[in-house]
Amino acid sequence: MSKTSKKAASTARKARIEEMRRAERARERRIRILTITISTVIVAGLVGFGAYYLDSANDKDEQQQAAAKKPVKGEKSWNAKKLTQNHVTKAVSYPMNPPVGGDHSQAWMTCDGSVYTKAIPNENAVHSLEHGAVWVTYNDKAADADVKTLAGKVSKTPYTLMSPVEDQAGAIMLSAWGKQLTVEKASDPRVQQFLTKYVQGAQTPEPGAACTNGVDGS
Repeated sequence: MSKTSKKAASTARKARIEEMRRAERARERRIRILTITISTVIVAGLVGFGAYYLDSANDKDEQQQAAAKKPVKGEKSWNAKKLTQNHVTKAVSYPMNPPVGGDHSQAWMTCDGSVYTKAIPNENAVHSLEHGAVWVTYNDKAADADVKTLAGKVSKTPYTLMSPVEDQAGAIMLSAWGKQLTVEKASDPRVQQFLTKYVQGAQTPEPGAACTNGVDGS
């Protein structure tokens, strides 16, 4: 092969190599552009989802706050200023049954999701209401299945207690300080509404006070 042919072949090889390098660099650029584009889309999606999630969470909070301000349908209310808070050592004659406030024992009833199967002293239970608890009561008009359902709900809810009150008017009653609701079934949606609104609710005279280490019913 002549020198001219060798030179031409070498030049052709260099040209092919350079073309291959250009093609590789172009491929790498396309991959980088594709990667950046995909990353941008993912980030934008995450940002959009985050904004949507925050908006949804804020909407939910606003709905809950609005619901908390509305009275529960059918609830009864008493003037909190007329519900005395003196500690007494004797039995108290309350104007409502179960009581929703008034003079009470110095010792509160343990109300940390406490389910009592026997009647408890009103005076101790009222002290629990003063601490922001909701007291769920029932009589023999309540179905066994409803009592079981309510016991399960109470046992999972701090600042609640449950016990039978045979001489109460309604089958199932929920009491908070100055508030009371009567329902026939545990499935009534107002049960959860009442708990949501009044467990440590705005009506509580002593919010944050203990519901543990009280009288345990034994």
